[in-house]
Amino acid sequence: MTQSVARPPRTRRRRRLPLGVLAGIALVVSFIVGIAVGESLHDNPSPGGTQTVVRTLRPLPLAPAARSTVTVTVRNP
Repeated sequence: MTQSVARPPRTRRRRRLPLGVLAGIALVVSFIVGIAVGESLHDNPSPGGTQTVVRTLRPLPLAPAARSTVTVTVRNP
């Protein structure tokens, strides 16, 4: 008499996704996250940005020049 050994019932093996598919999914997810971060940085201006102030400067009055008289003599030949 031979005794048969009862085998445990076979469990289904989970199919694993190929490495290329997982890498593709990771690439797509990282691309979408990158776009989201880029858009959020673009939409929110940085605090303490540049402020431009325009002023018109008027010249100061000059002191009057010292008066000196110069005599010029012109002769016809």
